[in-house]
Amino acid sequence: MSVTATDNPVLRAVMTHTRAENPSSFLALNTGNDVFTAPDADGVIVYRRTGRYVVQFGGPFTAPESYEALLDRFAGHVRAQGLRLVAVQLQRADADVYARRGYTVNQIGASWAVRLPGFSLRGTRFMQLRNKISRAYRNGLRIQEVAADERHDALAAIDDAWLGSKNGARPLEFLVGQVGGEAQRYRRLFMGSVDGDPVAYISYSPVFGARSGWMHDLSRRVPGGSPGLMEAINAHAIEVFGAEGVEWLHFGFTPFTGLDEGHEVPGYSPAFQWLMHHLWAEGAALYPARTQLAYKQKWAPDTLIPEYVAFDGPASLAGFAHIFRACNAF
Repeated sequence: MSVTATDNPVLRAVMTHTRAENPSSFLALNTGNDVFTAPDADGVIVYRRTGRYVVQFGGPFTAPESYEALLDRFAGHVRAQGLRLVAVQLQRADADVYARRGYTVNQIGASWAVRLPGFSLRGTRFMQLRNKISRAYRNGLRIQEVAADERHDALAAIDDAWLGSKNGARPLEFLVGQVGGEAQRYRRLFMGSVDGDPVAYISYSPVFGARSGWMHDLSRRVPGGSPGLMEAINAHAIEVFGAEGVEWLHFGFTPFTGLDEGHEVPGYSPAFQWLMHHLWAEGAALYPARTQLAYKQKWAPDTLIPEYVAFDGPASLAGFAHIFRACNAF
């Protein structure tokens, strides 16, 4: 990993305090996030306010001995303003703490990861994936790792084309990564071009903790191009990461996926659990979870990491909706 000591308190917190092993922790550095700190706790809580709700990203990024005190102080700060707190993308260690402290905690989805040492696309299980990748190369695809600040116009053109194909969809924020900003120097960006024209890219964010590595994060492509563009770029990145000795490639959080009764914590809401299963079956208009999971399963992930939502009080549709509002989904 190229990330070393830093003066950024949020980056220092997510690098140092890996108690919850959150593979998406680098998203705490997204521009637009707010940060809560306490003078006697070495750590941060990251959040966004939407309407009468405060949406917290992950659990407190702090030392174990400060974790519950920082959480309680933050919750008190939120309540003192007459606001409601909902926390999303909690890991299981977070979920257990929140449940013990009276929050209503439910599984909301999962993230997925592949261990890279020994990983190979050989074999019949990856035949269709290899065929798509080969087709992209036959259609002229060339891939290189690039510096984002040197390819601003190309990235903007891909983004505009991608958004233009989504019938007015808004670019998601908060629970997905970004390209640019102060934290860009810690990310890695792989771009694909055909006949010299940039057509797709994938941004990878660093992951800290026991499953350290990189997270396949923001990915976009121009519509109508060759099949296999994203698969080829990711396969190329896997080769690069493998040669560097990287242990894990994470595929990030997808809501409504990986749901299992065995993942729930004591005190969960059966009604909210039903809603998550319903949205997995029927919620494509809200979020394309099935499409996202289908892409991730192409790589045969060997690790499923359940992720949770916690409500300060009963589970509520309003709190759930404000998560998506914080993400700029509507």
